[in-house]
Amino acid sequence: MAPSRYVGILALVAGCLLPSGVQALWPIPNKLETGTTALTVSPFFNFDVQVEGAPLDLYEAVSQAQFYLANDKLGRLVVGRGANDTTALVGANTLSTLTLSLMSGATVEPIASEAVKPLGTRSEEYTLTIPADGSAATLVANSTLGLYRGLTTFNQLFYYYGGVTYTLLAPIAITDTPAYPFRGFALDTARNYYPVSDILRTLDAMSWVKINTFHWHITDSQSFPLEVAQYPELAINGAYSPQEVYTPSDIQYIIQYAGARGIDVLLEIDTPGHTSIIAATYPDYVACFDETPWATYANEPPAGQLRFALPEVVNFTASLLADIASTVSSSYFSTGGDELNTPCYTNDYPTQLQLNSTNTTLNDALNTFTLATHGALIAEGKTPVVWEEMVLDWNITLSNETIVMVWISSEDALAVAEKGFRIVQAPSNYFYLDCGAGAWLGDDPTGNSWCDPFKTWSESYTFDPLANLTEAQYELVLGGEQCLWSEQSGPENLDPIVWPRAASSAEIFWSAQQPTGAPLNVTEALPRLQDLRFRMVQRGLKPIPLQPYWCAIRPDACDLTA
Repeated sequence: MAPSRYVGILALVAGCLLPSGVQALWPIPNKLETGTTALTVSPFFNFDVQVEGAPLDLYEAVSQAQFYLANDKLGRLVVGRGANDTTALVGANTLSTLTLSLMSGATVEPIASEAVKPLGTRSEEYTLTIPADGSAATLVANSTLGLYRGLTTFNQLFYYYGGVTYTLLAPIAITDTPAYPFRGFALDTARNYYPVSDILRTLDAMSWVKINTFHWHITDSQSFPLEVAQYPELAINGAYSPQEVYTPSDIQYIIQYAGARGIDVLLEIDTPGHTSIIAATYPDYVACFDETPWATYANEPPAGQLRFALPEVVNFTASLLADIASTVSSSYFSTGGDELNTPCYTNDYPTQLQLNSTNTTLNDALNTFTLATHGALIAEGKTPVVWEEMVLDWNITLSNETIVMVWISSEDALAVAEKGFRIVQAPSNYFYLDCGAGAWLGDDPTGNSWCDPFKTWSESYTFDPLANLTEAQYELVLGGEQCLWSEQSGPENLDPIVWPRAASSAEIFWSAQQPTGAPLNVTEALPRLQDLRFRMVQRGLKPIPLQPYWCAIRPDACDLTA
């Protein structure tokens, strides 16, 4: 594009604020230029796909964008909700077309195929230009996935008042690419069950903020809702009810639905801890099953962990993981590995007999177990993902490609980086969405959640993914995710406990900084997050309000120092 055609107003107030009126975009693009001209959207707006051999999911994405453009009907978050914009709209030019195309030489693949490529090889960048004169807008990318990301941005640019969809900021020029390849949201569906419809709605919301990984913690000690073809009894005996299961067709549909929205599904089968429920089918495979007091043997009830020292348990687990991994398209698979309770094995006769007869230690046995289970996953073409304890608490052999999720504290990232492993940042002191809800254990009336206090969006937003790391270690940080553990959550409160808070990490790991290069800051971000939250409501989600409505339509009026 010719720069002279666009009015760049990237000079920000005090060097840290975005152009006046740019409240709509989340995450904020890398490069953003806007003007001050009103531009309306034609009621007969057309998305012109100029991609030879365009896949079906790209056309579905365009239909989705067309629906949002017609139905968002979001009034600008100012007093009057846009009533004062009508004068500017009189005689405004009309935008009738967005042309979508790929760069010369780009390979045409489905969005879903692009979404599951290995981290670092996915092409999510795009360029979006909207002239002020009503001529066609253009969206150009190097992949269908990039086009999908650009469509997401395009849909955030417009407001609605009095039957007119419009922007006041034409011309607009955006060049955008993610700062980090991994941007996730983790959901635990084992403590409490979530119907497929809730997961699909969550995937939609994730796509609106360019989150690209659904980390699905699908089993735990409390339930095993996943139907596995080779081991059907696990769900028959382990699900809360025959209705509260995820069938193979459910899994495939969710993976397809996610992929079409640019989201990779990372399954987690946590082992060898968090596996008490397996005893309902294989009682000989689980140590300290339902032992009391549970707090001696587990971080939460019920107690019970795999007897990973036993060869038959090693073989079973490797087979189970391989069977599940063979059915999913992601390049990654998590085996968990957190919160392994060693007292559980101290007086466990089968474990001690095996250790003594083979003259091995518990650490040796865990190493053997991990080599076998991870080996089975690698044979299926999967890269293993683990929680930080596997690196920091145990001396075991892991593939150099293993990805480590840091969760106990943000301070632990350095120790993991010093061992040379790639990192996903999921620290509980910033990113755990379940914190601050009070104790869920019975007979504990004064108890609090272990990770108090409640993590506000603004606290999460202050997280620095590179804190304490050396410049040489920066490249080890793949990105991060916010997590919802479901001891006190279910379909009834899924939307408000997750949204819009989970959008804070989405911007950290997509944008990393403001378009000017200034650091992200909560004062600048709040009006944009308010806008996102109201748009989510328009699309049928039920996100928690960030402030009283009075504040939402008066940006900055409710700041602490206002």
